Amino acid sequence: MATFDEILKQWNDGTLSKALDKGGERREKFETTSGIPVERLYGPADGDYPANLGVPGEFPFTRGVQPTMYRGRFWTMRQYAGFGTAEESNKRYRYLLDHGTTGLSVAFDLPTQMGRDSDHELSVGEVGKVGVAIDSLEDMETLFDQIPLDQVTTSMTINATAAILLALYLAAAEKQGVSWDKVGGTVQNDVLKEYIARGTYIYAPAASMRIATNIFAFCAEKVPRWNTISISGYHMREAGCTAVQEVAFTLANGIAYVDAAVKAGLDVDKFAGRLAFFFNVHNTFFEEVAKFRAARRMWARIMKERFGATNPRSMMVRFHSQTAGSSLTAQQPLNNVVRTSIQALAAVCGGTQSLHTNSYDEALCLPTELAVTTALRTQQVIAHESGAGDTIDPMAGSYYVEKLTDEIEARALDYIETIDNLGGAVTGIEKGFQQREVQQAAYNYQLAIESKDQVIVGVNDFKVEEEDRIDMLRIDASIEKKQLERLAALKQRRDDAAVRKALATVTETARGEANLMPAIIDAVRAYATLGEISDAMREVFKQFEAPIFI
Repeated sequence: MATFDEILKQWNDGTLSKALDKGGERREKFETTSGIPVERLYGPADGDYPANLGVPGEFPFTRGVQPTMYRGRFWTMRQYAGFGTAEESNKRYRYLLDHGTTGLSVAFDLPTQMGRDSDHELSVGEVGKVGVAIDSLEDMETLFDQIPLDQVTTSMTINATAAILLALYLAAAEKQGVSWDKVGGTVQNDVLKEYIARGTYIYAPAASMRIATNIFAFCAEKVPRWNTISISGYHMREAGCTAVQEVAFTLANGIAYVDAAVKAGLDVDKFAGRLAFFFNVHNTFFEEVAKFRAARRMWARIMKERFGATNPRSMMVRFHSQTAGSSLTAQQPLNNVVRTSIQALAAVCGGTQSLHTNSYDEALCLPTELAVTTALRTQQVIAHESGAGDTIDPMAGSYYVEKLTDEIEARALDYIETIDNLGGAVTGIEKGFQQREVQQAAYNYQLAIESKDQVIVGVNDFKVEEEDRIDMLRIDASIEKKQLERLAALKQRRDDAAVRKALATVTETARGEANLMPAIIDAVRAYATLGEISDAMREVFKQFEAPIFI
């Protein structure tokens, strides 16, 4: 085995030198407040250097996917936002951008997630409640009014209707005069975790996998800067799974998507570089740091050894992270500022590429402007005041963190082997394996809370009789009425013949084997609604009813 000094010299002369030639670092000199120089990368002073650690920007990426990490530039600071109408959400987005957010993250309401228009009978009472209502291209244009889509990156948390929302976003960019090759962002597009943990699916797994891989193929050719999926462990962790299960089930789902794309004839090195991941960040600081390091190493080996990827970018786990919503408490809500700060620091020490910090009031309501600003400032304090980004992989070499990294990797690989033996992630989901594992983990955690083996400050210990009152954001009930009026007006003035023709093409394309994206884009350009396009595919794919597993 090589020594760290030998590996460092080779890295300095090769990967790092190329990266510095391209962009340099944030400043010339990094040092502590005491004037102690902060080196770019630390390792053992002498002796052999473990091969499974590698160096930043090189296989197996344990220590980070970029050669300079945050010394080059900070992670993208996103704030997940969206509520009410497109006009209301647009105001919040512009507020966040004015206050230092560097990327947008869009929350959609439940009807939009489920492929139902705001005027559908199942949408009553849900319009604009947990996110923004998007029915048509008109709404998407309004949502990004005065926000240049060639200058911001947008993450859209949408799954079953991901193809439609991406089409709406691309059509809105066209309206702004922005070419698709300049559009950057991510669409979540991960329906497998919906079957496991969340429930906002529409079609059966086979149809959903086709739509997902159609997006891969379309963007590889037409939208090169777009991340075509955000393979998500976040929601499984919110449902109660452990850190090990989060890594295992997320990467198992990733294997299923890559396998489906390869079977559809796509070259792994043509699409895998645009795959992204989405992880939760919970309270157990050291375990979370180790989790991210283990996930990078595992995915690099999976892509290289299982799928034969040769492009280093195809082997990278580039991930967005979000602090744990399930850790927030309605009791003593200001304690949530502390929880979110610990979680955000874990994400940074673990090497995230993008981060959303939850607001302290989210256990009670959609966040107020004060709460969301505090959440954003938390990231900015970590970035500019903590020094956590001045050196790469700062927790490396900790006996505890290295042991946790190895242990998480080993246990997660055991889960993946079990899922492989079941026939893969899709078959495992159909048999209820992942669902039962998540349910059992959630049950065990709840028992620990009830027995006080797990203390939740302010909930099962350190309680107070009187809670501090905080201002809460309330969604005006008139918002639903305004959205319905807007949708009705659109349907009155659009070209119905053009809409019917476009929807018929979507249905016919769904019956065949061609890529669905061009037909969906033509439909949104004609101002067909999200619900109408979803229904056009429902004619072929049908509405999936998941079995109940006990």
